[in-house]
Amino acid sequence: MAQVSVSLPIVSSRSPRRLPPWLRRELPRGHEAGFTRRLLDELGLVTVCDEARCPNRMECYSKKTATFMILGDICTRSCGFCSVARGNPGPPAADEPERVAEAARRLGLRHVVITSVTRDDLPDGGAEQFVRCIAAIRQTLPQAAVEVLTPDFRFQPQAVDAIIDAAPDVFNHNVETVPRLYRKVRGPQSEYAWTLELLRRVKCRASQIHTKSGLMLGLGETTDELLEVFADLRSVDCDFLTLGQYLQPDTRRLLKPERYLTPQEFTDLGERAKALGFRQVASGPFVRSSFHAGEFLPA
Repeated sequence: MAQVSVSLPIVSSRSPRRLPPWLRRELPRGHEAGFTRRLLDELGLVTVCDEARCPNRMECYSKKTATFMILGDICTRSCGFCSVARGNPGPPAADEPERVAEAARRLGLRHVVITSVTRDDLPDGGAEQFVRCIAAIRQTLPQAAVEVLTPDFRFQPQAVDAIIDAAPDVFNHNVETVPRLYRKVRGPQSEYAWTLELLRRVKCRASQIHTKSGLMLGLGETTDELLEVFADLRSVDCDFLTLGQYLQPDTRRLLKPERYLTPQEFTDLGERAKALGFRQVASGPFVRSSFHAGEFLPA
């Protein structure tokens, strides 16, 4: 497959004129990405790859994979880092679970990742739609692993329990940043303690489900603060951890990165996280919570 070298957009007026060399990458060019894009359009599906402007989306599409974003493309929260549109979303689409399952089948996925916008307007925060999507994928692709990357469901343990009872293979909920920066990054409706409680609840109710969380780095956190978060995640028996560089999407209204960590810093942080007992750690500038997600589970 042909490769083309590209540089990501400049993301901060306080940053160097050009991004550091480790934020340059080889991106694939070919027909496979077009196949994925056309399939998503045909089935009327949304991906977090597009909506969050993920720098890895062309690589994922070229490998015929994507992270499905259910419950529409309008979020009810205003996080400081996310480019997904804010507003008043419509009702959940009744046939969305079947369309997600069909896309997974036609892409030949062995590991299906489902995320969503935050839906504070719904009584259960959208938990039922997650449950229906898990069931549809199990029926269509019984051998595939299913990973959910959920919002916090606004302190509703019954919503979390409904998804636990649907038995995904991986339950992912991102802590995103350190407690000191929580309100700045995730907004006033989120709480660090509840994020930990959500992950703890999963393990207490279903210890066989792998739990996963991730952080964006470069927002002003310190190493000591990160190590405290790692320890907090291990205290609730979180299995998997992802660490990646925050890159401001192409919009001025979102947070700017304070700095770019070097690849060696990511390596060092990853090693320190592994030493705390995480089963798997992915740490690098382009790591994202669902990037290469299937590699976390044993074959």
